[in-house]
Amino acid sequence: MNAQIVFDSQNNPKADNWYVVDDVVMGGRSNGHFELTPEGHAKFFGEVSLENNGGFSSVRYAIPETKVSLEATLKIRLKGDGNRYQLRIKDQESTYHNYITYFETSGDWQTLQFKVKDLYPTFRGRRLNLPNFNHQTIGALGFLIGNKIPQQFQLTIAKIEIVN
Repeated sequence: MNAQIVFDSQNNPKADNWYVVDDVVMGGRSNGHFELTPEGHAKFFGEVSLENNGGFSSVRYAIPETKVSLEATLKIRLKGDGNRYQLRIKDQESTYHNYITYFETSGDWQTLQFKVKDLYPTFRGRRLNLPNFNHQTIGALGFLIGNKIPQQFQLTIAKIEIVN
């Protein structure tokens, strides 16, 4: 198995290429933030608001296009807050839709694994009539919280790998 490190808090972490996109792009009032912790972890935190038809906050990470096999697995070391989140990937950063799956966090450090072929296409919260992820590259990934309730959130990421 060949593992490609996408982000590693123990190996020269950088905040470059991480950016927050909230529902304010559609008039909402959610407020997400991103920072590196003193330990080098990626920390996505803030508040989701339902005001003004809002309801989501996301963080995106643009990565150099990385080759993947159809059997590739995303392996992510993270610590959530007990909330449900969405993992999102794109074959290229410029692709308009995302391939997603949901996961629950426990409040403790977890190592989660996701088969890329199991992620399904969505655009603006709607499932698309396209096949599940079947591309040869990943060019962006991210996390979204949007559970249809107002809530505080914090998701801390220590490591992201692609295992082919």
